[in-house]
Amino acid sequence: QVQLVESGGGLVQPGGSLRLSCAASGFTFSRYAMKWYRQASGKERELVASISSIGGGTTYPSSVKGRFTISRDNAKNTVYLQMNSLKPEDTAVYYCNAKNGFIDYWGKGTLVTVSS
Repeated sequence: QVQLVESGGGLVQPGGSLRLSCAASGFTFSRYAMKWYRQASGKERELVASISSIGGGTTYPSSVKGRFTISRDNAKNTVYLQMNSLKPEDTAVYYCNAKNGFIDYWGKGTLVTVSS
């Protein structure tokens, strides 16, 4: 049974930091590219970070580049998203995604709220 379980969300003040985790099970984690998406209320889901299965290459959109860092630990079947210098516009539900070709797995999301 495939599972992606996100954790680490919560309420943080502007300028603060959070670290999200996504624990994977039920598939060969190391063979999948891992991604973090987010969806703010009333908006479309957007990709915020990705890391390849081999080599660990990372990509980010300009909206988070320099503030967010994605990493993975294949021994722990876990992917992380370190978020620094958070802004109110980063408020969203953050989802973990595993992708290999046409195969996509999704977590249920964790809510991040950036507010004073």
